Amino acid sequence: MTHTFSVHVYYEDTDLAGIVYYANYLKFIERARTEWVRDMGVDQVALKQDEGVVFAVRRVEADYLSPAKFDDELTVETRVDAMTGARIVLTQDVKRAEEILFSAVVTIVAITQTGHPARLPAIIRRNLH
Repeated sequence: MTHTFSVHVYYEDTDLAGIVYYANYLKFIERARTEWVRDMGVDQVALKQDEGVVFAVRRVEADYLSPAKFDDELTVETRVDAMTGARIVLTQDVKRAEEILFSAVVTIVAITQTGHPARLPAIIRRNLH
């Protein structure tokens, strides 16, 4: 299952050379993960309120392959690589047309509001199996 999310590069996303500032790719993939979870029917505010569970990024391994530029239309593709009881490993690619510009392997963990490990919510486990 691949989830797609569109991103338009604004001037504020770029550096003086008109190239997307490296940290903004992390914002792009974060937005894509938020929409991916929302598209699964998960209300993260309710999840926090009702079950006391939130998601945190545990690890990011990123490769910057080619620059995106001002006014580019990008797509973030999110795929699940692995899942355990408390974590999900994703690959997220940022593309311009079919060219991969940025690729990351992201490990997301479920935690309590106090930062302790938590089991992935049932709705997430059901949607990913």
